[in-house]
Amino acid sequence: MKNKILNLIMMFLLISLMSSSLLAQEEQVRAVWITTVANSDFPKNIADAQKQQEEFVEYITALDEIGINTIMVQVRPLADALYKSDINPWSSVLTGVQGQDPGYDPLAFIIEEAHKRGIKVHAWLNPYRVTNYTITYDELSSLHPARLNPNMVFTHNNAWYYNPELESVKVHIEQTVQEIVRKYDVDGIHFDDYFYPSGYPLPEGESGDGVTANNRRYHVNDMVRRVYEVVKETDSNVEFGISPMGIWKNDIHDITGSNTSGGESYYDVYADTRMWIQNGWIDYVVPQIYWEIGNDRADYETLVKWWNNEVKGTDVNLYIGQGIYKDVVAEEIIKQLQINDKYNEVDGSIFFTMDDLLDNRGNAHNQLQEYYKNSTVLNTPPIIGEELKIELDPSGNIQLIINNQLVIPEVAPYLENDTTLVPTRVIAENLGAVVKWDNNVKMVTIEKDTTVIKLKIGDSLATVNEKEVQLLLAPKIIDGTTMVPVRMISDLLNADVVWDQNTKTIRITAN
Repeated sequence: MKNKILNLIMMFLLISLMSSSLLAQEEQVRAVWITTVANSDFPKNIADAQKQQEEFVEYITALDEIGINTIMVQVRPLADALYKSDINPWSSVLTGVQGQDPGYDPLAFIIEEAHKRGIKVHAWLNPYRVTNYTITYDELSSLHPARLNPNMVFTHNNAWYYNPELESVKVHIEQTVQEIVRKYDVDGIHFDDYFYPSGYPLPEGESGDGVTANNRRYHVNDMVRRVYEVVKETDSNVEFGISPMGIWKNDIHDITGSNTSGGESYYDVYADTRMWIQNGWIDYVVPQIYWEIGNDRADYETLVKWWNNEVKGTDVNLYIGQGIYKDVVAEEIIKQLQINDKYNEVDGSIFFTMDDLLDNRGNAHNQLQEYYKNSTVLNTPPIIGEELKIELDPSGNIQLIINNQLVIPEVAPYLENDTTLVPTRVIAENLGAVVKWDNNVKMVTIEKDTTVIKLKIGDSLATVNEKEVQLLLAPKIIDGTTMVPVRMISDLLNADVVWDQNTKTIRITAN
């Protein structure tokens, strides 16, 4: 009896060491895009440096409280700059006039405020776009490179773009990126899904797989490769990533594409994301999977699974672009994140837009704040901590209560190499899980809500929603009962544990 009590106390104390028992912990990316074009997210206060700074502090404080750890800040919305540049003019979103000094350096201020909160900053650039509905070519600064070199641009649908085919344009983009990486303590350089303008016509009679289309993709690919190289040459610690359209190709056009029927980056904007991934020209990819679960044309999980397979076996990290600007997506955002958790290659999420997040569209703000507060999002498995020295009162009677029910395990917790092993079935089932045993392969499957845990006897490598996790000790059978490290039960089944010293009670409650 004394050993049983000792082991139960050990079980509780090991569970309670959640934070100290994780080795080489690395958070997943929890990011948001901060859009500046047309003053969408920031800045709302034009031509007032003090108010702009106060505004950003308010935003970054709120994002920090939600649990955001990375921001993608649009610093080049229209071939201009929200930073002090020797190449590109000041953005008109700051003062209302392109080229006018705002009286401070927004990017430097943003980096300082974000980094003091432990939040990473990726400088988000649009490489080619020069104008849109907010500014005409004639309203560009007289010193804008596009005004000084009109041969570098072309027009389509009343907007102007740098010509991706020109060497001068590629050099301009390289120099722009290098200036930012050299002068600012950014954590990354980020491009979105704008390359060639969507719908830019091909010569009559040519297809999306023809000579002209392939030539366009070649020049975009060349630019991406060169930007990656200049980033790494300037500062190898800075990441370069791209957030393309959520669909590379539909399988109707390519059997290796996704089972979808939406717009395709390969054909619509001449962006061959597969090429970038396979050649390692980006550090991360963020497909904009802005559809809801079950969408007829582009089902959310179908695309997550496709991209998961696309980056598998590469060094490219995968984050999912989450379209919370849509009510239907915002309302189901936790379900989408739970789908992400099923796939081993998904390393985080980026939310669009910041305004929609902070305005709590579809209750997304509240949902995410609660989700991130209660979850430990890791890229490394949980490891049980150091041995504890316990002084046991022999007269103490320990009660184990799971979900308000007194539970007496058939097999007492077992201590091996300072790790407490507990009977899987009795605790898991009392936490509301379903436990299945496959005698052929000696595997236990535990299912609870959207969590599926698979454990194989004698194998310390388990899977949780298809993601591998390393157990400190392999599951084993003792007296016909499968025993697992107690930390696995608490961490992976998301249970709260409370020890009441007065009543000598361990209370385990499912969240």
